[in-house]
Amino acid sequence: MPSPAQFEERIRRNIRELEIAGLRRKLQPPAGIDLSSNDYLGLSSHPLLKQKMAEAVLELGCGSTGSRLLRGERAAFAAVEKRFAAFKKTAASLCFGSGFTANIGVLGTFIERHDVVFTDSRNHASIVDGIRLSRAKRVKFRHCDTDDLARRLRSNSNGPGTSQKFLVTESLFSMDGDFAPLADYAQLCRETGTVLIVDEAHAVGVYGLSGSGWIEETNSGGEVFVSVDPAGKALGVAGAFVSGPEWAVEYLIQRARPFMFSTAPPPSLAAALDASLTLIEQEPERRRRVQELAGFLRGLLGEQGANIGRSQSQIIPVMLGENDRVKFVATELEREGFDVRAIRPPAVPEGTARLRVSVNALLDETTLQRFATTLRKVTSCSVVSS
Repeated sequence: MPSPAQFEERIRRNIRELEIAGLRRKLQPPAGIDLSSNDYLGLSSHPLLKQKMAEAVLELGCGSTGSRLLRGERAAFAAVEKRFAAFKKTAASLCFGSGFTANIGVLGTFIERHDVVFTDSRNHASIVDGIRLSRAKRVKFRHCDTDDLARRLRSNSNGPGTSQKFLVTESLFSMDGDFAPLADYAQLCRETGTVLIVDEAHAVGVYGLSGSGWIEETNSGGEVFVSVDPAGKALGVAGAFVSGPEWAVEYLIQRARPFMFSTAPPPSLAAALDASLTLIEQEPERRRRVQELAGFLRGLLGEQGANIGRSQSQIIPVMLGENDRVKFVATELEREGFDVRAIRPPAVPEGTARLRVSVNALLDETTLQRFATTLRKVTSCSVVSS
């Protein structure tokens, strides 16, 4: 049996291997112009959100003191869940502590061992882990490839008994900045009896006529079973909503372990989320602005020959390939006053290390022009130095 010293050495060896591979990460607080966060609408520091959260802390306290099935339930949670369901045009919604726990809760609860799950090859880690917990058969299809998905759906029968097919996808992919073809997926699911689950993490608040997400933008809501909508990105706060039929939400309350056995979020979170929904409703110019700025920057980067993949959104990957090169470029950009982070495996496939540039509504064209010019200079230096 290994001794405690041998165990420590094993862990230290693993860390050294990460360092050698250029994959060791460091915690780094924000510094410089924000081109890396998910605060797409710039709401995280909005005075109204801060005011409502502070007022709620003074009224309701800092903590919820227990799970929602114990003493953690508050009227504020029920109220914001009702409002969010109306926002998503669903019958009900349920608030979780984070997007990760929401995905694990949804996938680990509704999907059973004898089911079959079709999952995009680039789905988020929380989706991957949720499917693993379900112990169902997992079938990966090529990223956003409708034809590949259709072949796999039609070649996999539901099997005996009550076996069910599920399709799980992000609507806007967090590292590539491209969109799932949800309208096509909805039709396929209708034709094959497949249940569609959509993670709207990076689309909610930014897309759709009302800002509710890519489901609304593509008019796919009629075929979506539930959506998972994390609130720590464009909504500027924290937590996540799961929205769908009343019976589905009721089942999550009864069976979703991350909901049942987690302390409820602070009640003040609900107050801030309510304020965020008010701003999204009253200030549609924020989402229009972030889309305009994203298109402007994609154009600049395309003109200078940067490889931005298939990005169509406010998430713009700058593909650099090598781990050491992307670290060098990110460090040099930081010195120039831009906060852009290096993204390396396992967050992205091997050989696709990149800068993940994210655009928010508080930026302007002059800043983005300066960033594009600096990026071109820095990337040229990285080629010479390597």
